[in-house]
Amino acid sequence: MWRDPEFKRGAREMVAISLGISAWGLVTGVAMVKSGLSVGLALLMSFVVFAGSSQLAALPLIASGAPLWVLWATAFCVNLRFVIFSTQWRMYFGHLPLLRRMSIGYFAADLNYVTFLKRWPDGKPAPEQEPYYWGGVSLNWLSWQVPSVAGILLAERVPTEWGLGFAGVLALLGLAYSLLRDRNTWVSGAVAACAAVAAYGLPLRLNILVAIAAAVAMGLLMEYSFPEKRKQA
Repeated sequence: MWRDPEFKRGAREMVAISLGISAWGLVTGVAMVKSGLSVGLALLMSFVVFAGSSQLAALPLIASGAPLWVLWATAFCVNLRFVIFSTQWRMYFGHLPLLRRMSIGYFAADLNYVTFLKRWPDGKPAPEQEPYYWGGVSLNWLSWQVPSVAGILLAERVPTEWGLGFAGVLALLGLAYSLLRDRNTWVSGAVAACAAVAAYGLPLRLNILVAIAAAVAMGLLMEYSFPEKRKQA
């Protein structure tokens, strides 16, 4: 599959944002060790969980000795957005065998979801979609795991003053800006930003879910309020 042109295209479209992902992975690796996890447990968490947001959300709870059910609940809430992603990807990959779908689920990531739907927004399955997906998620996984492992192994030598986490934020902002192509997407994006800030005080990073729900609701409202412009687009 890696020789497929779509595999290469999927990887190529992730190159521009891989630096931000790498910086975010490095920060997460360092944070896991500095929160009290052993190197072995940090490596296990990085490869098994593979979810930066939930990992970072769980670290202060681990450091404070919170009960296991609180950790599970926190990770569940932070990762609920992947349920939304999966309902979209089901239209493209629902026909595949269970093990392949489970693999797709493990490697799924926010930015791959965005780039994939930017390429195929119509929900119609096609043979070239799976190679494209694997090209993107393969580079994303390597861009995350290699720096994350480096951060775990070199945690005591990486100064927190570098502020590497901001590079990941810039990568997300750059990708988000590339998706703002018309009035509907601009309004939905603005609503999501306002909702995320307004709900920032919610526990378990629920502001992420609030922002997603608000953006989806506004997007649907805009789509059905201006059907003629939607058809012209």
